[in-house]
Amino acid sequence: MNRTQDKLGQMPIGKLLVTMSLPMMISMFIQALYNVVDSIFVAQLSEDALTAVSLAFPLQNIMVAVAVGTGVGINALVSRSLGEGNLRRAEKAANVQVFLDLVYTLLCVLVGLFFSRSFYSAQTNVQSIVNYGEQYISIVCIWSLGLFMCQGFEKLLIATGNAALSMVSQALGAIINIILDPILIFGLGPFPALGVRGAAIATVIGQFAAAVCALICNLKYNTATRFRFRLMLPDFRILRHIYAVGFPSMITVGLTAVMSYCMNGIFLTFSTTATAVYGIWLKLQSFGFMPVFGMNNGTIAIYSYNYGAKKYDRVFKTLRLSLIVGASCSLLVTVLYELIPVQLLTLFNASDYMLSFAVSALRICTLSLVFGAVSVIFSSACQSLGRARYSLVINMCRQVVFQVAAAWILSRFGKLEIVWFAPLIAEALTLAVSTTLGSGVIRRLKATDSALPD
Repeated sequence: MNRTQDKLGQMPIGKLLVTMSLPMMISMFIQALYNVVDSIFVAQLSEDALTAVSLAFPLQNIMVAVAVGTGVGINALVSRSLGEGNLRRAEKAANVQVFLDLVYTLLCVLVGLFFSRSFYSAQTNVQSIVNYGEQYISIVCIWSLGLFMCQGFEKLLIATGNAALSMVSQALGAIINIILDPILIFGLGPFPALGVRGAAIATVIGQFAAAVCALICNLKYNTATRFRFRLMLPDFRILRHIYAVGFPSMITVGLTAVMSYCMNGIFLTFSTTATAVYGIWLKLQSFGFMPVFGMNNGTIAIYSYNYGAKKYDRVFKTLRLSLIVGASCSLLVTVLYELIPVQLLTLFNASDYMLSFAVSALRICTLSLVFGAVSVIFSSACQSLGRARYSLVINMCRQVVFQVAAAWILSRFGKLEIVWFAPLIAEALTLAVSTTLGSGVIRRLKATDSALPD
């Protein structure tokens, strides 16, 4: 605990942000890379296989939302408890997450066994897409324990100041997934060609590897909390604290599932190829946002600890530096995507027909990245500083209200080329909302301490 106090409460903010966030940025880059690599290899099978994996995104994203939301709630509660000197509550929160992960896994197993095919049939009547999708999503759901455990254990490492170890576990899982993808999909060496099933199996093996690595790191290097079976059963107060922060985060990430489901429906009115292009954009967008998401994962512990310790000046310094770094990273990704759209699409085995409209679509969507990065950073800060409802409002605007509404309105004109402006319109409008709400949180915190700088 003393080590965590020295690091989160006393280390200079610039150095602390690098220490906490850089490992997370690297690991999130690797995470995003293997999501992209999954689609690249699957695209070599057929466009229908790529569309099936794209249509799986909403359900997968709900699972990730639950895992990440719970992990963020644990992260914030453990960090704040350590900042307040409440070691007992921090340890209880760390143990409760194991119980919650088992409950989530059981629910996903039921979905994988009984609802995989109906999930796809509700979106399309193309039987090859439905068959590919059922093969993929049933495996991902039934073997979801690795996903929940790796997210929980990695967030616990971050909360206790061990972000570099979290990077190691995430990187291990991603690298194993990338290695296994071509082996299991195409049947290299002694392994049979499993197609879409191979992509799913590679994913869950990578998740389990990351979970085991993160657990070992917690047992060996996490000196602030310990795992004890008697502490794993939850009580109402701990759950209330976890979900007060975690539930808005679940909704935030889960909104991507709602948004992608609705957007897939809109693009399917034009063609399945348009839906595949949108799926490619989601992968590339996720990859482009990874520096920001990684930095946010690192800053949650910094915000929460110093907020609990009432060191508000450190909170504001962290926010200012995060905005600068996040916007700069997103600008670099924007420039890259604008320069090489054809090369990026070629990675996904794009046909001539797909390229005929996907190049301009990608360039239009890419313009939204910087706006989105600033909103994501403000959302994370609001969430960590006791204004989780503001975070929810920002992400509802960004993911659902503005984007789906803009896409639906533009689609009424019957021209696919203008629908691609929906992400840009949504991010620009959300930027106005996020800056307004974020500025309000800053003003209220400054009002609590007249010694704080303007």
